[in-house]
Amino acid sequence: MAGIYIHIPFCKKACVYCDFHFSTSMKNKNELVDCICKEIATRKEYLDTDKLETIYFGGGTPSLLSKEELKLILNTIKTEYTVISEAEITLECNPDDLNKEKLKELKSAGINRLSIGIQSFIGRDLLFMNRSHTIKQAVDSVKTAQELEFDNITIDLIYGIPNLSESEWKRNIKKALDLNVTHISAYCLTSEERTAMHHDIAKGKYELPSEDITTEQFNILIEMLAENGFEQYEISNFSKKGHVSKHNSSYWKQKHFLGVGPSAHSFNGKTRHWNVSNNARYIKGAKENNWVAEEEILDEKTRYNEYIMTSLRTSWGVDSRYLKSNFNSSFLAHFTKESKRFILDNSLIQNGSNFTLSQKGKLLADRISSELFWVK
Repeated sequence: MAGIYIHIPFCKKACVYCDFHFSTSMKNKNELVDCICKEIATRKEYLDTDKLETIYFGGGTPSLLSKEELKLILNTIKTEYTVISEAEITLECNPDDLNKEKLKELKSAGINRLSIGIQSFIGRDLLFMNRSHTIKQAVDSVKTAQELEFDNITIDLIYGIPNLSESEWKRNIKKALDLNVTHISAYCLTSEERTAMHHDIAKGKYELPSEDITTEQFNILIEMLAENGFEQYEISNFSKKGHVSKHNSSYWKQKHFLGVGPSAHSFNGKTRHWNVSNNARYIKGAKENNWVAEEEILDEKTRYNEYIMTSLRTSWGVDSRYLKSNFNSSFLAHFTKESKRFILDNSLIQNGSNFTLSQKGKLLADRISSELFWVK
């Protein structure tokens, strides 16, 4: 089985840290939705199955879709594919979009998992990040969704924000726990090129916290969530039992998915495909049946490196049996040799055929992965 990712490239305003593709102008939203539906039908053969176990609306801000637009996309998917009865259907949303009427519309359309971009329960942080919602809207959005029997809700939190103290970060986590959500994704604020934050930092307006501070905030996060029954199944993702994100896990488990919409990526085990990050060019290509996109044929080295990079971030880790079954024997030999030093310094834990990062290793995940890559 496979999944579909739909990129909705519209936002009310630009968050200072965001480098995803989006537009604050929604004048061509209806037209773009029609083109997304066309792409869903046109690119059906990219996947080797018509059975879907996950559908994910990302962005951008998918909660800006009208009820009619959302149903049009979902009906197109159900016409072209077989969506299994227990499929996970996720929609990313902002708290200020989620009043009771909107939530009822989402539920009636078939959305069964909400990903709510709260980011912080501190007004100063929301203002700094240029978020469009208030603390009250954040809390109310979760409580109203729960009242309407959404029982699979994840929220996003951000740490490493300038001036965020240790006690404030603990209160942020406590507030999230008090809401009794089933999943939390937490990310360290980073400065990406082409963002307002990167520009401000370059001009000396402020600095991001030191690595020591963000490391301590990360450790606090892990400890508090573990004490409250959350499993850290991926470096930035924590879930209660039975609520691991099926769609995101499919990326880390090398499952196949079709990405539709501007900037969306697709993967079918043989190639990686990505659409143009420009709404006007995407629409023009759709109308002319000349999709503007790029594609990379994945050689063995690339597939190995991607497996190491994604799997090492998870609780199930790298499986040497998978390496033996799916790659030339030299790749397993390389991994076995290069992993020894990380096992010796307790950054990597070996349990039979599985290799997972220790708590120490999670802080060095990117460096360890790069050292295990095949670069010949």
